[in-house]
Amino acid sequence: MTCTRRDFVSGAGAIAVVASTGLAASVTLATENEPKKIRYAMVHDETSCIGCTACMDACRTTNKVPEGVSRLEIIRSEPYGEFPNVEYEFFRQSCQHCSNAPCVAVCPTGASFVDPETGIVDVHSDLCVGCQYCIAVCPYRVRFIHPEKKSADKCNFCRDTNLAEGKQPACVEACPTKALTFGNMNDPNSAVAKKVRENPVYRTKVSLGTQPNLYHIPFGKGEHR
Repeated sequence: MTCTRRDFVSGAGAIAVVASTGLAASVTLATENEPKKIRYAMVHDETSCIGCTACMDACRTTNKVPEGVSRLEIIRSEPYGEFPNVEYEFFRQSCQHCSNAPCVAVCPTGASFVDPETGIVDVHSDLCVGCQYCIAVCPYRVRFIHPEKKSADKCNFCRDTNLAEGKQPACVEACPTKALTFGNMNDPNSAVAKKVRENPVYRTKVSLGTQPNLYHIPFGKGEHR
């Protein structure tokens, strides 16, 4: 699959939904003003990512994600340079675990929620009625209906699998180049906080007010926002 960052970041359709409903300005969460002990975040280092998709395979196996849908995708850019000196940029597309999550605000049953202890955005599959409001409003286009559970699904940082066992998310453990860093952003001494503090980073669509917790270290070629 090939895609330019301009194609992904633009997200015109999803942004239109957010803008038309006024969610960008009006989303509020019950825990918005309450301090969290932990705020989990992830950094994807595009300068280290080689596009091997080991993270995708590990995610699918660990979380039993059926074929045809995916919680995580690595998107490859158009080539930079000319053969044989060609380079590609790899972009992680997955849930941003927004602190101000539109998907939570529109859920009519409370199935979509932000875990007050960790900041992870997750879904109670037994409460989900499959209305797809969350899918429509997500500006990152990362939610889907699980073909077996018939409920909304997405990356949850392996909250109920690896994290529950005291391990790192499957994608982090599987990455051969250590391009992924995960941890508590509220701990200034954590690896993820240091990575954000010590490197140039960007987040996507921050103008929508979603407060995403997925950071990227830019590849350094092409367009960055």
